[in-house]
Amino acid sequence: MDSLSVPSDYQLLPLPQGDWKRYWSLDPTVTFLNHGSFGACPIAVLDKQRSLRQQLEAEPVRFFARELEPLLDAARTDLALFVGADPENLAFVPNATTGVNTVLRSLRLQPGDELLTTDHEYNACRNALNAIAAQTGAQVVVAEVPFPLESADKVVESVLSRVSTKTKLLLIDHVSSQTALVMPIEAIAQALSTQSIDILVDGAHAPGMVPLNLQAMGVTYYTGNCHKWLCAPKGAAFLYVQPERRSQVRPLVISHGANSPRTDRSFFRLEFDWTGTSDPTAFLCVPEAIRVMGSLLPGGWDELMQQNHSKALAARRVLCTALDIELPCPDHMIGSMAAVPLPGGSVETLYDALFYHYQIEVPVMPWQPAPNRLLRVSAQLYNTVAEYDQLASALVTLLGGE
Repeated sequence: MDSLSVPSDYQLLPLPQGDWKRYWSLDPTVTFLNHGSFGACPIAVLDKQRSLRQQLEAEPVRFFARELEPLLDAARTDLALFVGADPENLAFVPNATTGVNTVLRSLRLQPGDELLTTDHEYNACRNALNAIAAQTGAQVVVAEVPFPLESADKVVESVLSRVSTKTKLLLIDHVSSQTALVMPIEAIAQALSTQSIDILVDGAHAPGMVPLNLQAMGVTYYTGNCHKWLCAPKGAAFLYVQPERRSQVRPLVISHGANSPRTDRSFFRLEFDWTGTSDPTAFLCVPEAIRVMGSLLPGGWDELMQQNHSKALAARRVLCTALDIELPCPDHMIGSMAAVPLPGGSVETLYDALFYHYQIEVPVMPWQPAPNRLLRVSAQLYNTVAEYDQLASALVTLLGGE
């Protein structure tokens, strides 16, 4: 068997530390510490996608008209089991940003309504919130969450302090992009449960990083990417909507489902499952990604998440020790990524130097207030502590020369 190709029906076996990269097609000349941005799809899952694309192109009409619907149903069922949801409440979308926009554009807002978020919200989704506010006359209210952060309670306190009688929606990251904090979503949802405030969770990073039970979480809407920590192909994400809200949420593209005479499927399903011709194979590979990644370690997904969590903690200990800084948040607020504050300076210069001089792919991001730079490191199975040591050594050299 070719060492770079694993058949989709092959039961993957654990390998010694350092050999995991053989299951991915990552550039061996780059130290890749940024799984969080776009993920990285295992070769076996890409092989599955290639097979599905061949099936599609062999007879496109048959595929779209006769085969796609049951394939989507099966994929959605497997995903629903993984995230703790009824499949009828899930819709596939290409990315979490699309999921956020879909919900925001389905809201019925009036001038003066308040849309609450935090200053850790992902920029693209904050832009979507601003656009909806400008169109409807609603106001965006921002809860300031400090970073470094002493405890998760500070997040809850900050959010609740900005709630008012005008608050209609809370948009909050499950795992913040810049600071990599795992937000206390359940605690916030519980605190808001007696108020008429919808909660939209931007869970772009969460599926495959932290265990999910969407039905028990107590949120109105949840959107998450499958192409990041779940390791599905790019363009696979989902939107979860509480059943009583499904009739109010419509896709960004209105298509044939809007006037379909069918009665065997919900209006929600008819609208979201067909919005026009696109490549659906990323969605259809979600079960394979769940299976492949879950087969890598004897303990399955639980062990994989725990191992990545432990590796992320080890990574930030290495970095904080080398840079002589305090740990910026409690361990339990870390998933499979960790962010550390850096001394002030140019974001672009440091990012480029790490990549071009040291062949390290790791994000350096602006952050206000001071310190005005954060470095976020990812921990996936293929990463090693030696790579974090390499990063720490490069940072000491580069920051010492600024």
